[in-house]
Parts: sequence; structure tokens; C-alpha cells
Amino acid sequence: MKALERKLHSITHGTYTPDDFLIADAKDADMAFGVQAPAPVPGSVPEPGARLRYRTRPQYLEHMAEEVRAGVIDILLTSASNGERLANDGLFKSSDVTLAVRANDSTDIWNPRGGTYPSHPSRPFRTASLERVREYCSLVLYSVTFNNDLEHDLATLEAYAAFRAEAHDVGMRHFLEVFNPNAPVGLDGADVGAFVNDHIIRLLAGVTQIERPLFLKIAFNGAESLAELVQHDPSLVVGILGGSAGTTRDTLELLSQGERAGARVSLFGRKVQRAESQLDLLAVMRSVVAGKATPEQGVQAYHDALRGKGIAPALPLEEDQRITEPVLMIG
Repeated sequence: MKALERKLHSITHGTYTPDDFLIADAKDADMAFGVQAPAPVPGSVPEPGARLRYRTRPQYLEHMAEEVRAGVIDILLTSASNGERLANDGLFKSSDVTLAVRANDSTDIWNPRGGTYPSHPSRPFRTASLERVREYCSLVLYSVTFNNDLEHDLATLEAYAAFRAEAHDVGMRHFLEVFNPNAPVGLDGADVGAFVNDHIIRLLAGVTQIERPLFLKIAFNGAESLAELVQHDPSLVVGILGGSAGTTRDTLELLSQGERAGARVSLFGRKVQRAESQLDLLAVMRSVVAGKATPEQGVQAYHDALRGKGIAPALPLEEDQRITEPVLMIG
């Protein structure tokens, strides 16, 4: 039994403590950003007209392997190809970390340089084969995006229904990511959190236990919105996604505010991938979610760790202590 199963048992059986909070690293960005996924090479500033240089796939894979070997995460989310490579290397055989693979890549996550796909209503699409992935992994992520657009939202629901049936047939578990609308139709920005919450409850009301997701991955639309969802159905295990990189304070505030509002999983991508020292940031995240440090103290501890390793921070401490994401400033 890995950390995922042990912690989920505590969360769902009323014995949760902050030590049971699940930390996942979402390193599946190659299915969205392609070459850009591993983040820019540190310190690389292109000349005018030149392209920014990015880390390579081997470097991306090594960062994943380092986190698993260090045991600083509970779940590693990857693309099917990268998950296969790491699994075939035997990385997870004696590890407490669970491998998860992104099962679908709907059009709203297609972000090639120069592309415009995310500006169009999401359309369902799936590259990965569940039958092939099941050979080395038993947990996948499926994502949906609703835009208050009848035809597109209906297609999204039909595709998710087909996925659930196939996942059940091949013996695959899944967790469900519900993005905020990427191209909403007639939806007021103030209603986004309520719109997403209602879609989640409405959707899962028709899904029996055997096909329900292990947990959710959603955007943090404020503590009030998150608490509404958690309190409405305590059986739901809710996780929060990270969004843009932001400051270190943004990362730790999101983690802290989310946990206090009822989140029990964090699934951050760029917030971790673009850190100067991913292992040190993840260690500080553990400390903050456990209540051993405030977000402000966590930023200080992170900068102390960078200084101890001779790593130059991307932002000076004072600037890195700033909260820049509006949703984190509410209240």
C-alpha cells in the first residue's frame, strides 16, 4: 500500500490530519506545451529575435526521477510516454510514490508556440490508449472543461462517459480534473466558481461508486467556493491545481488557503517546474501544509535553502514575498 492509498483512507474515513495531505507534481505539460514543458534553461535570456532555450526531455525525466527518489511527493503525474519510460526503469517498484498518467488531451490544453487553440471552446480528444497504459500504470487523469456552450459541453460529457466505461473494462482508476471555462459563453466571471461546482455535483450525481473518480483536481476559485463544494458532499476528495508559476508566496498561499478551505490534494505543475530548486520548494510545501511554517516563513526558508546551495533566486526575497494572484487576496 503506497502513500496514496494510506492517505486517501484517512481522508475518507474521518481521521485526516495535515500529514495526510497529498502532494502531486503535475509533470504532464508535454501534452500541452510540447518543447516548452520542462521550462526555460535557467538564466537563458535570448537575444532580440532569438528563441528562448528550454530544458530537454532527459532533463525533464531526471527532475521527475529525483522527486520520486527523494520521496517528497505522493503522486507523479506524467504523459503516457514519460510514465512508460520511468516505469520501465523500475523507478516505482520500491517507491511510496504512485505514478499517474494523463489520459486525455482536449483542445483547451493545446498550447504550441504561436497557437490559438485555448481561445476556442474545448473539444474532447484522447491520444493515450488506456489498454497500453494499463501495462505499467493503474491510475490516470481525465480532464473536462465546460463553457456554458451546449454542443461543446455535451460532446465533453459524452466523451467522459465513454472513457469511464473503457476505464472500468480495463481496470483503470482515475481522478477528474475540471478546468475553469476557457472560452465561456454568456457566463459572468463572478459566477465561474458556482458554475464549476454545480457542474461537478450534477455530473457525479449520475455516476455510481464503481466509476467515480478517486479525487478531483480543480482551480482555486476562492476559499468560499471551495468550502461550498467540500461541505456539500464530504465524500468528495478535492484537490487544487496550480495554474501559472507566480511567486513563491503565491504557491505557498494557495497551498495554505486551499487546505484550510477543505482541499486535501495539491497538483501543481508550473509552480514546481519553474522553481529554482524543485526539491527544496516541495520540502517547504510539506512544512507549510503541516502547519510548521506560515507561507511567509516558508518563502524565507526557501530563500535560505537557495542561498545555502549557492543558487541565485529568480526574484529578490521582498518581491518573492508578494501575493500577486487576485484570488489569493480575497479575504
